[in-house]
Amino acid sequence: MNKKIFHILVVDDDNRIRDLVKEYLEENEFLVTTAKNSQDAKEKLEIIKFDILILDIMMPGQSGLSLTKEIKKNNSSTPIILLTAKDDAEDRIQGLEFGADDYLGKPFEPKELLLRIKNILNKTKSKIFSEEIFIGKTVVNLNKLNIKINNETKKINPQEKKVLEIMLEFPGKIFSREDIGKTINISKERTIDVIITRLRQKIESNPKNPKYLQTIRGSGYVLWVE
Repeated sequence: MNKKIFHILVVDDDNRIRDLVKEYLEENEFLVTTAKNSQDAKEKLEIIKFDILILDIMMPGQSGLSLTKEIKKNNSSTPIILLTAKDDAEDRIQGLEFGADDYLGKPFEPKELLLRIKNILNKTKSKIFSEEIFIGKTVVNLNKLNIKINNETKKINPQEKKVLEIMLEFPGKIFSREDIGKTINISKERTIDVIITRLRQKIESNPKNPKYLQTIRGSGYVLWVE
């Protein structure tokens, strides 16, 4: 099953650091774009939606702190990790006040940066799935294990939750029975079909003519989210 490739923007005026971070993160299956200063970063931010930004604080022109403040002022929810001098406590504090999610002092080990990135992505995913998610007029709450449709609340079990989690993370992606089976550790195709049927009965206003959880003949299943 294809997993999501997260796209990271690394902003630093030091060519060596940019290249080092890019190479290391790409080795760990991230998609990485780099920028040499804040203006370069803003031009890329206008056309690309990144999953995480890594900003150096000390850069010629607009600083990483100022860029962080500008990004967050525009109500961006994209997580930001600041790269700071180890003894610059004031910059770290100001960065967090401006909305940065984490910081890392220079020089740093690439592995530590990787761990901080993964930690933020896990928190972001947990936050998304703790809230109500709308599929048309149907309201899914994975934290409470229930689905509300037409003023009726229906419970979902842990297996159904896992299937919904992976499909909600990649709406519009076709999942084969094998993909779904790996997610819930089930190999029998008939059992997987039954789980999808149960979910369809809980999500769809007309389960026999599904609008959102659809079968793609010969390929598997797809979940559409409006």
